[in-house]
Amino acid sequence: MINQFRKYTPLNIFLLSIIGLVLCLGVFTHLPDNLMPIFFEPAISNFTGKLSAENISPQANVILTLALTIIQALLINTVVNHFNLVGRSSFLAALMYMTLASLILPFLVLSPILICNFLTIWMLDKLLSIHRRTEIKSLMFDLGMIVALGSLVYFPFIIMLLLLWCSLIIFRPFDWREWLAAPIGFTTVYFLLGVVYLWLDRMDAFYEIWLPLTYPFPTSLHIDIYDYLVLFPVVIIMILFFFSLRQNLFKSVVHIRKSFQLLFCMFVLSIISFYLNADLAVNHFLLAAPPIAIYMTYYFNYATRRWFYESVFGLLLLTIIYFQFF
Repeated sequence: MINQFRKYTPLNIFLLSIIGLVLCLGVFTHLPDNLMPIFFEPAISNFTGKLSAENISPQANVILTLALTIIQALLINTVVNHFNLVGRSSFLAALMYMTLASLILPFLVLSPILICNFLTIWMLDKLLSIHRRTEIKSLMFDLGMIVALGSLVYFPFIIMLLLLWCSLIIFRPFDWREWLAAPIGFTTVYFLLGVVYLWLDRMDAFYEIWLPLTYPFPTSLHIDIYDYLVLFPVVIIMILFFFSLRQNLFKSVVHIRKSFQLLFCMFVLSIISFYLNADLAVNHFLLAAPPIAIYMTYYFNYATRRWFYESVFGLLLLTIIYFQFF
């Protein structure tokens, strides 16, 4: 399967859809009768309630999630190929993202995190283009606005504002105007939102948006033991990735090295922003899928022993399917 997705052929789009469908079959055996997706929180929901799609059946919920995930997989694959992050064009990034987005059952239903991953991929595309530009103040302003919009959908996304500064440290010499452009763009969105709240005489609700910033950092997380077990093949692949990266990184151009540093920052920020999640839901970690998918793509692109890397990926797929059904 890995060899097939190493090829840059449209046939892989069809195969990707089939694999995605297979990986979500298990969720149909665990669907509650009243599964209601929530699309926005918390700022927008102050006007709309929880914006639950009451006319979407649980089955349609999963199918819609699958369709959105396939689109995201193709988008991230386009970004990886456009910036040549792994050395050759392929559909491996799409396959890795689809696999990670099907890792555990909470990932397979509609959530604000799934919507935010569209913004994450969009941001990644813009951030990786920084090195090509001589003037990026307008770009950083736009990225600040994207982070603000993402935080309206899912508040912990606000931490990606730090990612913008990380990208400036990695890619650019210091320029205080570039550093200031990002928070100005972010503030613009919330300033306009605050005007709306003020106009509606609901400033108390506006202040409540920021309550997650006061949450204590959680010291424990209840995750089903099976969710830990399904991570085991992912951990193996990540260890193999680090060995592969160590062997090949200094053979790569400087932009590729810096891009992997940026991806590491994105991964760390997506994990530590968990404490801003009011419900402490495990589906928060779907935010980490894009950088991990690219890391896994790098390993499978450079792996040479076919029987081994095919076996490792097969183990990951079988583990996902097994724990979905059993």
